[in-house]
Amino acid sequence: MHRRERVFYDRAGGRGPQSGSYNLPRPIDPMMSEPVRIPAEQLRSFIARSFEHVGMPAADAHGVAELMTEADLQGSDGHGIFRLPQYVRRIRAGGINPRPHIRIELERAATAVVNGDNGMGHLVMKFAAETAIAKARITGTAWVGARWSNHAGPASLYAKMPMRAGMIGQYLAVGNANHLPPWGGVEMLLSTNPIAIAIPAQDEPPIVLDMATTVAAFGKVKTMAQRGETMPEGWMVDRDGNALTDPQRMNDGFLLPIGGYKGYGLALVFGLLAGTLNGAAMGRNVIDFNADDRSATNTGQAILAIDISAFDDPAAFRRRVDEVSRDIRNSEKMKGFERIWLPGEQSHAKTVENSAKGVPVAPQLMRSLDALATDLGIEKIARS
Repeated sequence: MHRRERVFYDRAGGRGPQSGSYNLPRPIDPMMSEPVRIPAEQLRSFIARSFEHVGMPAADAHGVAELMTEADLQGSDGHGIFRLPQYVRRIRAGGINPRPHIRIELERAATAVVNGDNGMGHLVMKFAAETAIAKARITGTAWVGARWSNHAGPASLYAKMPMRAGMIGQYLAVGNANHLPPWGGVEMLLSTNPIAIAIPAQDEPPIVLDMATTVAAFGKVKTMAQRGETMPEGWMVDRDGNALTDPQRMNDGFLLPIGGYKGYGLALVFGLLAGTLNGAAMGRNVIDFNADDRSATNTGQAILAIDISAFDDPAAFRRRVDEVSRDIRNSEKMKGFERIWLPGEQSHAKTVENSAKGVPVAPQLMRSLDALATDLGIEKIARS
């Protein structure tokens, strides 16, 4: 079990209480205009040292660092070390508890509700996933919800935990800020509310679907703002419905749902399952962790683990997944397309590449991390 104390997330270009300036966009340094490849172990070490410095026990700091680095390795660069200054700022401000007592509050044979005690979402969801896996080994399937959690990075991290145990994993979450109005409205009452499903294969890469219910996750908007890039049309609109392509103006509009009203419906029901069912924040009760560093977010999440052996021989199932994957990949392509990708293949390829070459870190982010190191009084990340 974990035991910790009281202590809360950010917006690109925003300043939180006691934040310093290490999360602000800065002018491009002509001497450092290209991403720098940093070995994963250096990122893990820096993240862990940063968390330890603000009061997180070493084992937990290393556990969170492992998951954040995994996010960067797979190319989820809006959820990896990019978030570190924000997390540190929220811990300092009292918004995240660095020493929580994570525990099961309600339990039946195939279900549980975990109270995260306002701890780092990575720790809460690791605990929840491990609980679901253990239960599914006995009951075949297990659903574990969480309340009083926090932002936990990309959804796929947790769906893949049951998958690595030979199961199918599914993860749902309420996003940590509302950026989506109900279909036809302008009041932002819903978040990106992501879903991830991870399905093991035999010889092919696993099928890993990880998606927000909006066209783009808000983390992507934040990373584009930090890099000074322009968003594609179709990601956001202003309150009059006009295309919004400047990520610096992210607060002047809202994200668009996938598939129009269908994406709005998905965001709603995922939020009800991950938030409302667990007694966690949903709708008007969601705290914008980008603007408020002090308040507990009471983030709701859920993990489903399905033991394949309860339905079929696992090896036979994985071989059939391989067959479907190959059929789809090798099917006839539309003109202009060189390859048909399956969900998770590109992140799998990025993990292989970044593990060998190092994680690409943008110059603006590197300056932000250098400023964080100076503020904390710890060693900066070394450049190779």
